Amino acid sequence: VAGVQWRDLPERFGPWKTVYERHRLWSADGTRELLLQQAQAAAAGEIHWDISVDSTIAPAHQHAAGARTQPPPNERSTG
Repeated sequence: VAGVQWRDLPERFGPWKTVYERHRLWSADGTRELLLQQAQAAAAGEIHWDISVDSTIAPAHQHAAGARTQPPPNERSTG
């Protein structure tokens, strides 16, 4: 957003202090430039997305199937 005072930013951007602080930090450490380069590459079709879900970071529901605590009925010993 060019030419707008920080306090006059639209509400959809969140608190102006947060936007200002991110802008200041990301400009200083090069993140802003990297984001711009990545956005330009994506717009030019130079980025191809592959998505992989790792089960170690996607926890199962508490009622999801787990290891059996007893063997199936046809494998139990009768003795």
